[in-house]
Amino acid sequence: MATQEQGTARRALLGAAVLGATATAVGLPATAHAATGPRTHTGGLKSLPVPTIIGHRGASGYRPEHTLGSYQLALDMGADIVEAGDLVPTKDGHIVCRHEPEIGGTTDVAQHPEFKDRKRTKVLDGVTVTGWFTEDFTLAELKRLRAVERIPANRPHNTLYDGRWEIPTFEEVLKWQDEQTRKRGKQVWIYPETKHPTYFRKLGLGLEERVAKLLRKHGKDRKDSPVILQSFEPSSIQRLDKLVGNPLVVLLDAADSRPWDFVESGDPRTVADLITPKGLKEIAGYAQGIGPTLNLIIPRDADGRLTKPTTLVRDAHKAGLILHPYTMRNENPFLPADYRKGTDADGYGDVFGAYRTYFATGIDGVFTDNPDTGVLAREDFRRNR
Repeated sequence: MATQEQGTARRALLGAAVLGATATAVGLPATAHAATGPRTHTGGLKSLPVPTIIGHRGASGYRPEHTLGSYQLALDMGADIVEAGDLVPTKDGHIVCRHEPEIGGTTDVAQHPEFKDRKRTKVLDGVTVTGWFTEDFTLAELKRLRAVERIPANRPHNTLYDGRWEIPTFEEVLKWQDEQTRKRGKQVWIYPETKHPTYFRKLGLGLEERVAKLLRKHGKDRKDSPVILQSFEPSSIQRLDKLVGNPLVVLLDAADSRPWDFVESGDPRTVADLITPKGLKEIAGYAQGIGPTLNLIIPRDADGRLTKPTTLVRDAHKAGLILHPYTMRNENPFLPADYRKGTDADGYGDVFGAYRTYFATGIDGVFTDNPDTGVLAREDFRRNR
């Protein structure tokens, strides 16, 4: 069980040690954050470059997401961390890696006539969703499916790999992490997320206890473990804080949105409340970082163009938190209008210019579907700062 002292130690490992490196990355004095948080450069995180490049669901810009093929390519492309696992449970209590519990858009389940009667309409975090859901399948049944590209209109080339990989379990990912660490001669990091934890807890399929059990089984439940845990629901991170010693990160959606556990519990606060100095101080009591949407770092106007950066980076750093915003993608539709080129849905824009702008805010890292682009953008930023 994580104690208050362990939480403080984790913040030193994941937070201010990286903040000091960030100050250098954006051309600030090395003491820029000295007055706002501890600067103990200890633990495995000091080996991670800053800004840290995080392979979002692997290298999902090039391979169907959340597959071992996507994870492997992310490492090959130089990602510092792989987001190996949006974690959802099966009917028989196993944890698998899918973007959402609904798998109609990420697997070939619709092509399996034996599962036709599993199609359901459910309410998922207040939204009506029709499809096939992991909690209605055993692990053995899910292993009969194969992954497909989730957004083929934007990534038609990825469909070449449809059907090649199966759905990985979280335990398989933990073993893959160890294998890759041995082969590469350096520690491989992963960044799994508990997905819709309140929804699954109400179904009797609590995620946190299952995740903690697997981490303990593989000796990866400590503060210096190369596994960072994240969730959009603060209560999930608070629960994990009591179960494991891993670094913890609270994900943050649009400013006017409410975490679903807040909705369920009647907490009236929105993300806008969580990113105030008071809200960030509260988060720092049980987590070591935040993962905000990029629009919370630099908002966009009605035309999709970037406006003035907010104070979130400064305020989070002052609270001793790191920032790993999401998500950088190369394709035009996902970029700020300032950096789009042409009108092709799958055409690339000036993504290097976008990276340069975001890196200049002092963020500690970024999730990206294209790790190779992120690595090159970091090299450019360091060379020209």
